[in-house]
Amino acid sequence: MQTKLRDDFQTALDEANQLISQLSSTTDLENQIKDLEQKTLQPNFWQTDGAQPTMKKMSGLKNYLEEVGSLQQAKEDVQAVLDLSSADSADQTPDQTELEKEAESELRKLTKILAKLKIKQFLSGPYDKLGAIISIHSGQGGSEAMDWAEMLSRMYTRYFERQNWSCKLLHMSPGETAGIKAVEYLVEAPFAYGYLKKEKGTHRLVRLSPFNADSLRQTSFALVEVIPLIEADDTNLEVSDSDLSWKFSRSGGAGGQNVNKVNTAVELTHLPTGLVVTCREERSQVQNKDRALQKLKGLLAKQEETKHLQELAKEKGVHQQASWGSQIRNYVLHPYNMVKDTRTGVETSDTHGVLDGDLDEFIQAEIQI
Repeated sequence: MQTKLRDDFQTALDEANQLISQLSSTTDLENQIKDLEQKTLQPNFWQTDGAQPTMKKMSGLKNYLEEVGSLQQAKEDVQAVLDLSSADSADQTPDQTELEKEAESELRKLTKILAKLKIKQFLSGPYDKLGAIISIHSGQGGSEAMDWAEMLSRMYTRYFERQNWSCKLLHMSPGETAGIKAVEYLVEAPFAYGYLKKEKGTHRLVRLSPFNADSLRQTSFALVEVIPLIEADDTNLEVSDSDLSWKFSRSGGAGGQNVNKVNTAVELTHLPTGLVVTCREERSQVQNKDRALQKLKGLLAKQEETKHLQELAKEKGVHQQASWGSQIRNYVLHPYNMVKDTRTGVETSDTHGVLDGDLDEFIQAEIQI
């Protein structure tokens, strides 16, 4: 085996051993899962308020156990290949060449698992382990901006597919001639909020206009918002009934038999903050009330998190802007190809890959700042 490849192997093994020593042991995880499984066997478990949080916690622990197991298995596979190559190091035979190919494949696998688990160590915020609600809004600029919002919508749904995340379309407002005015997705996956929360902000596109006969260069903006997916009955973030004002009306547009005949649409106002949430996508008023309360809790959690970050920024002497014009990422398709994050400095000329959902490099860099 080549010296450089052997050194890369040893570095990856050292990192894996160090990370495994920091992670929960598989025995501890298995015991926690067994304890939760015992709870699910209790009479009337599904009638209790804690049923859904317990199931989500158990699912998260199982996913984590699987990842730890994958890391340990990948480490053992790499060690086995390294030991085998050491025994045959004197030979440079076709078998040795095949062994190096296998070694490189195992090293890539281990490196990928390491990167994923190392990133999760940064996701320690109070809501980072939750799912997310992500919305995209077109900026000023008519068809150009609405087309850009639709491009971003596709980019994120392709990213969700790459991550194997469950994604549900909650609401979409189509543009008059092209694209979309706004769209909202519910992403139910562990750590989805932790991964997506720093995608919040203004995204700027520069390209030759497909809507202009002279093909002039056009700049478009779209706003991305992300809130944590907090269940309506989650007791960790209490909302007093006296602080809520509800209004009900008929939902417009396509829907089931009841949608346009009864008051299924909901508008919820949080009186202390003035936050207003509307929900009309579900088929019943009860479902829309739960969804509205879920969104409100997410907005309140995001507001609380933003306030905390601003206080930290003041202590550190960091000036943070949060205005429509302060884009977090530029996507340039003309006169050259470049996607660049204004916060991390990460950039790539593979604009097609990024717009097709290849966001790992950008999101991983965001998480670590």
